[in-house]
Amino acid sequence: MLKPFLFTERIFVKKPIRVAYFPDSFLEVNGVAMTSKRLLDFVNKNALPFLCVHAGEKTEVTQARSITYVSLKRSLLSVSMDEGLKYDPLFFRHVRFVQRQLKNFSPDVYHITGLNDVSNLGAYLAWKNDAALIGSWHTNLHEYATRRLMKRLHFLSESKRASFSEYLERKIMSGAFLYYKMPKIILAPNQELIEMLEKGTGRSVQLMIRGVDTETFSPKHRTVEDTTLRFGFVGRLRAEKNVRMLVDLEKALQKAGKQNFEFLIVGEGNERNYLEKHMDLAHLTGFLSGKHLSEAYANMDVFVFPSDTDSYGNVVQEANASGSPSIVSDKGGPKYIVEEGKTGFVAKSFDDFVKRLIFLIDNPQKLSDMKKAAIDFARKRSWNKVFEEIYLAYEETNRLKSKHR
Repeated sequence: MLKPFLFTERIFVKKPIRVAYFPDSFLEVNGVAMTSKRLLDFVNKNALPFLCVHAGEKTEVTQARSITYVSLKRSLLSVSMDEGLKYDPLFFRHVRFVQRQLKNFSPDVYHITGLNDVSNLGAYLAWKNDAALIGSWHTNLHEYATRRLMKRLHFLSESKRASFSEYLERKIMSGAFLYYKMPKIILAPNQELIEMLEKGTGRSVQLMIRGVDTETFSPKHRTVEDTTLRFGFVGRLRAEKNVRMLVDLEKALQKAGKQNFEFLIVGEGNERNYLEKHMDLAHLTGFLSGKHLSEAYANMDVFVFPSDTDSYGNVVQEANASGSPSIVSDKGGPKYIVEEGKTGFVAKSFDDFVKRLIFLIDNPQKLSDMKKAAIDFARKRSWNKVFEEIYLAYEETNRLKSKHR
């Protein structure tokens, strides 16, 4: 029998709400999967009843403490969308199987994430069962898809590419709005997205930040003690991450006469060959995890994140916790994690990126102060607090649905 649990002084739940979770990414290596695993850690710690439906190697049901896992195998017709992430057009063949698990579990709330086969299945079953539905926005799909397609349409003129890009983003966004009109409440990672989703869906949208593990990501994992200044990047080496800017930044610093620096680049993707070919002072590690990832972060002196499509930017928080202030774009979610001039800088242009990097090279004391401030900022971002707020949103979603029955 599940024990009562205390979240905060505001809420005591005698009968924990029962949640069916349909993450679009779970076993893969990305921000959505990482957040999902943290959520399940929280669920287990608090002995909460939870059903997690995800894509896996085979179709099976397993139980681990208070969590029921429903793994669904994708078909051979699955299409690759990203590193390890696929979409199965035949995924709805699992409907009856999942419906049986839902009947056994009897959830109060369904939680879906981005547009993919698993979450689409969850949305359909929530509608079919007339259940309370909450959705969370994790990925700026409209920007990701457009960037990748534009890279393939390089033969078009700049004006035609820009025009088609805007058209494509609008169309994808309108489709996303239709999808996110289904939930009663939407969770979004920054104020910019909250306002956009409220306007596009007419739904209540709440802030869902993300936490950071300050044990896994900490300056104590640093393994280098030389005088080389390391500019770091962690993430997929893909067009939507704007990683080619790293090449231009290296050239600009060299042109400015700066020496004794290198770029430490962690990640895999189809842009890796381009970076290796065009950078002189870069160490590309490929994909890292565990201890090796912790050490890489801790060895970075400044985190450089040129992506302007990220909805949040987990990697910026991990860099903060590791003692690395960040320079990020003024477009997208990462700018909301940076305290301007204190834990990093928000760059408004390529020249601004260069200017900020040169400033930190020339001002070691300021860099040292920013490192300390970044660590202090990260320590205030607790995963427990994040998931307590999510459970309050589950309660509210269930109340809203009950009102309209």
